[in-house]
Formats: sequence, C-alpha cells, structure tokens
Amino acid sequence: MINAECQISLLDRSRTRAGEVEAVALRGTVARARHAERLGYQRFWVAEHHGVPGIAGAAPAVLLAAITGATSTIRLGSAGVMLPHHQPLVVAEQFATLSAFAPGRVDLGLGRSPGFTPPVRRALRQVDRDFAADLAELRGFLDGTAEITLHPRPEGAVPLHVLATGSGLRVAAELGLPVIVGGPLLGVAGDPEPGLAALAEYRRAFRPSAQQPVPRVAISLDVLVADTAAEAAELLLPEAWAMARSRTTGVFPPLEPVAAVRSGSRTSREQQYLEQVAAAAITGTPAGVESRLAELIERTGAAEVVAAGSTFDREALAASDAAVAAMVGGAARSLDSTGAAGVRGRL
Repeated sequence: MINAECQISLLDRSRTRAGEVEAVALRGTVARARHAERLGYQRFWVAEHHGVPGIAGAAPAVLLAAITGATSTIRLGSAGVMLPHHQPLVVAEQFATLSAFAPGRVDLGLGRSPGFTPPVRRALRQVDRDFAADLAELRGFLDGTAEITLHPRPEGAVPLHVLATGSGLRVAAELGLPVIVGGPLLGVAGDPEPGLAALAEYRRAFRPSAQQPVPRVAISLDVLVADTAAEAAELLLPEAWAMARSRTTGVFPPLEPVAAVRSGSRTSREQQYLEQVAAAAITGTPAGVESRLAELIERTGAAEVVAAGSTFDREALAASDAAVAAMVGGAARSLDSTGAAGVRGRL
C-alpha cells in the first residue's frame, strides 16, 4: 500500500484535443481542478509552455487565477514557471497577487527549461541567466528581505519548489528548497541508480532554510488507471503518440482519440518512441498501479506523487484521477460513489 504520509497531486498541462478550440482545454483544466478538490487531492499544478500546438497552458499565473475562483481548499501551484523567461520581480508580484485571492494555498514551482523551438526562444528574448541568483532574488521579494518591498504583500507564505534535473538539484540543495523530479531521474524506464545517487547527493548537500528545514522530494510521471491493464495502456496512447510525433516532426500536436492512434500507420522510429513513453509511465489496474507507485515512493523517499497523465477521453481521465486519489485513502470519503464496480464506478 502507498504510505499514508505521502501526498498526491495532479499536474494538468491544458492539453488540447483534435477537433476542439484551444479555449476548451483551459476550461477543462479548471473543471479538472474542481474535480480534484472534491476527490481530496492535496495540490493541483499547472505548467508553462509557449508556442506548442498541443498545449494551451502558456500563462500559469493567469490560469491559476481562474482556478482560485473555482476552488476553495485545494493547494494550487505552478510546475512550473520557467524563470529564465521572466524577471523575478514580476513573477513574485504575480504570485503575491494570487495569494491575495487564495491565502495559504499558492505554491510557486520554478524551472529553467528553454523554449520549445528556436523561434520561441527568440520570441521570449531568452538569454543566459544565473538560475540560482534569480531564485534567490525572487525569494527575497517574497519573504521581504529584498531592497524592494513587494506589492501586494503576500497573504502568508508562497513556498518555492524547484523542477530539478542534476544541476537543479544542486541549486535547490544550496538554497534549501524542495524539488520535483521526473523522467530519467526516477529510473522507471531504465537504470534507477544514477537518479538515486543524485537524490542522495541532494539530501546530503541540503542546507536548511526558513521555508524547508529538511530535504523534500516530489516525483512526477504519467499515471493512468483503468479497469484492465490493456485499457489503461490505451489511455496513454494519445499522449505517447504526441510525444513520438514531436520527436520525429518537431511539432507536439493535440491529443487524438485512442482509436485513431491505434489504427494509424507509424514508422519504426515512431513505434520506438511510443514504447519509450509507455516504459516511463505507470499504467494499469488500481491494484497494479498502487503497487508500482508504492515501490517507487519507497525507492525514492518521495513525500509527494505528482500524477501528470493525460488522455483524449476526459471522462476516462476523470475516472483515472478518482482511482489514483483513492489509493491514499484521503479521497474515498468525498467521492459521490454509486457503489458500482470498476474505476468509472468510483466517480
């Protein structure tokens, strides 16, 4: 079973769907946040992507403002704001403003990923920046130690989180900040030892801060649940196909229906990418996914699982969200269960 002390949260990238206008994806993110709150999720994250056809989530602070008005208890955060694209003062002002609408519920996750393509990077006026210095400056604005007094003043703390790779882990350790890790560092699809060594070094080098007295690790990966393992694997197909297309054509497209992906032709290279995405995800029945997540949490010492799965069928995604939430026990009491068997019966 999953450790009851481990928190669980959702990451929604506002994935667009074939045949829909992009605004539907944004409204879907707000609706999913409301559903996550009802299910008992501790936190709901949104992300930042620019110039990506398959993702409508380009402005985390704006999207979170809409979500604060639609929710009342769930924590809300960015996973993340790409700090090299922004001035630290502006980011601090945006999230201090959010905290005025949702006091004590706002988290600021920060990353350093570049723009998706060279034209996007040019449009963002991206230049080499000192990520650690920008993080420290931003923290100074939020905690009141900078030479400029932030307005509005934050309503309570706005905790910082670092979306970390190898170098990001080092920066987070030096500044005493929690980390969110995913991909190769988790070793889901390969050798776990390098990732475990990197996490061990983060914990060893961690310098306690006022925000975070001890190291904290959250793990992020695609998680999808259905009544059978085969059904769950099919739910991953739209996202896996979009990833395969991005690797082969340079364009990350909207999600397509499972049937369209399944029946379409693909090259051997695209098939290879499909298999790589599947290997890096956790999909299956509730019991199977719970077992694999419990093992991953035990191996990494994670304090939080950030489930980042998406699929074309929103009803199936909502059912998967409900099944994942129930794995930690906190959501069962709040579900409008009809008592029907199966994942969808938990809604």
